[in-house]
Amino acid sequence: MEKPYSRLSNSEGNSQSVEKLLHYQSLPLTSEQSDDKDSDEFFGILRRRGIIIAGVVTTMMLAVASLTLSQKPDYEGNFRLLVEPVTNDESVPDVASNNNPNNQKPTLDYETQIQVLKSPELLAEVAKELQTSYSGMTRDFLAKSLRITRVAETKVIDVRYQSNNPEKIKTVLDKLANYYLKYSLEKQQTKLRQGKQFVDEQLPPLRKRVEGLQKELQDFRRAYQFTNPDTQREDIAIETRLLNEQRLKIDQQLSLVRANFLNMQKRQTANAILNESLTYQDLVKQVRQLDAQIAQELTRFQEGSPAVENLRERREKLLPLLQQEAQTTYNTKLTRATAEVQNLEAQSRDLLQKQEKLVQKEKQLPLLARKYAEIQQELNIATDSLNRFLSTRETLQIKTAQSELPWQLIQAPELPKKPVSPNIERNLLLGLFGSLFLGISAALLIEKLDNTYHRVETLQEKLKLPLLGNIPFEKLLQKNQAPIFKTEQAVDSDSTEENLIPNENYNNKYPSEAFLEAFRVINTNLQLLSSDQPIRSIVVTSALPGDGKSTVAFHLARVAAAMGQKVLLVNADMRRPDKQSVVSLNNVWGLSSLISRSVKLEQVIQQVPGINDFSMIAAGPVPPDATKLLSSEKMRLLMADLRKQFDLVIYDTPPLIGLADTNLIAPHTDGILLVAKIDQTDRSALKQAMESLKVSRINVLGFAANGTKGKMPVHESYRQKAVAVS
Repeated sequence: MEKPYSRLSNSEGNSQSVEKLLHYQSLPLTSEQSDDKDSDEFFGILRRRGIIIAGVVTTMMLAVASLTLSQKPDYEGNFRLLVEPVTNDESVPDVASNNNPNNQKPTLDYETQIQVLKSPELLAEVAKELQTSYSGMTRDFLAKSLRITRVAETKVIDVRYQSNNPEKIKTVLDKLANYYLKYSLEKQQTKLRQGKQFVDEQLPPLRKRVEGLQKELQDFRRAYQFTNPDTQREDIAIETRLLNEQRLKIDQQLSLVRANFLNMQKRQTANAILNESLTYQDLVKQVRQLDAQIAQELTRFQEGSPAVENLRERREKLLPLLQQEAQTTYNTKLTRATAEVQNLEAQSRDLLQKQEKLVQKEKQLPLLARKYAEIQQELNIATDSLNRFLSTRETLQIKTAQSELPWQLIQAPELPKKPVSPNIERNLLLGLFGSLFLGISAALLIEKLDNTYHRVETLQEKLKLPLLGNIPFEKLLQKNQAPIFKTEQAVDSDSTEENLIPNENYNNKYPSEAFLEAFRVINTNLQLLSSDQPIRSIVVTSALPGDGKSTVAFHLARVAAAMGQKVLLVNADMRRPDKQSVVSLNNVWGLSSLISRSVKLEQVIQQVPGINDFSMIAAGPVPPDATKLLSSEKMRLLMADLRKQFDLVIYDTPPLIGLADTNLIAPHTDGILLVAKIDQTDRSALKQAMESLKVSRINVLGFAANGTKGKMPVHESYRQKAVAVS
């Protein structure tokens, strides 16, 4: 008999189907699709967090409106002065024309002039005159509310004063206008002369400082032969590179010579050296010839004959010469190699010393460069200061020599009638934009801190699993707290048997057509996952409680039975059997009874009334150790038997996190249908559950997204009328 768990639920056809589904789901998005996705996600966040945004906007707008309306109205008045003539006066010679490269008459330094008009010395006299009418008027108080600007690129200066008393504004501006006109006539020439005197006093020390810095820079260049930091650094880099190349070449030659020297000490190399010596080879040839003659004479004469002895004597005389020649030749070669090694080592040491000197020079370069830069910077600053003072003196001389025309009041002060602040329209508009920004920022921050999934696409992207179906949010199920079916004791005789009957408190209208169609899609997708063998048993579970796994399991079984399959729904949550919110089953007999007691299967199977081929098994009494029962051999055999009797067996198991029940049941089924609830499933918990399934090597068929909101993408002409499965 084949064991149920020995069959690979992750069959070849199943794998190919899942891979094909994943392939279609992971197709890359175009830039336009990506932008649309980001836009949809952003507006989705705004819809979800609309209450927060509305609250922030309302609070901010109330605060802005309250603050704006509580402010006292402020008024502002002004007058304008023409401080330069509109046309050049031809009667006054333009003495600056020879020195001005653009041949233009120098204009007024408006920024400086405005600072002079706002100076404490001028405002102190005006404030003193105003104290007769306004005792609290001080120089600082006057400067705080006074604003002097140049009108665009014109020759007009605009003077404005702001206060909550219109009459005070008129009085202050009249005093200021009279004083500024008087100042232009009496004191302007004096100020110019004082400025020229100050410049003349500052020029000698500036010239002396510039000359001293120039000499210091010249001495520094001469002492260190230093011209420019960049050039010096490049020269050192080039010299260092050349030395590195030379040393690398010497080191390569030295490596070869050393290898040759070591090789000469080997016997084979020594023989090769002797073979190259002509003298040695000539002696060897003579010895060999004598050996041949001795051998030839021995054929004619006996050993010890004079001819033989004469040849042997000649041979013995050649042997010392041969050995001496060999030693001389070898020593000569060895001496040459040694000398070559020493020569190359000396060259390498010399290059190393040069490199060390360059390194020291390079280390000293930053200090010299910094000193050079400091002197150069001080010289530039001193030169710029000298040039500015020279230019200022020239300008002051020109202004002093030329006639100064008095200023003209081209717009007299008037009594302000309309307040300038608060600007209610502007404040409310800015408050609206600011509150919208803060509201959206708060919504995005809360969304960032939210650890749940709000979109099916995001959930699908993170899980990397086939999406088997989108289950829409159903208000009917959320409002209905009573179970769809409940148990009732049989009325015949003395039987204690309880039957499953519809709950009269339940609104017997079936959920929406979209809700029903979602489970048809899930059931169809489950059957299409495997081409070789149909899906006969699955586990429906979730990462944490509250994701709707029991509801999904019940309605999936109900739809599958309506589509012609013989279905069994098994409540495998023996830890909390009383928490079934969909169906209230009789727990006197159930799954725990089948495993732990001698109870027949027919006693625990309960037929759902009005739905053909739809049966259910309750969890049964709570056992002391649920994992022991689920991991038993009897449970395995029971699951194999149920698989044979039914077309589809659905096991409603406890959540994955923290419990081993699902991991004990799932290997003996065709796989797991994972349920994740939109706006509720915790990201970290779902990630932990997926990692647990990967470690256990359990086949996950796909996932169902529960509680999706919005209209399902199905044209109205294809929607079927709701059919009650009763």
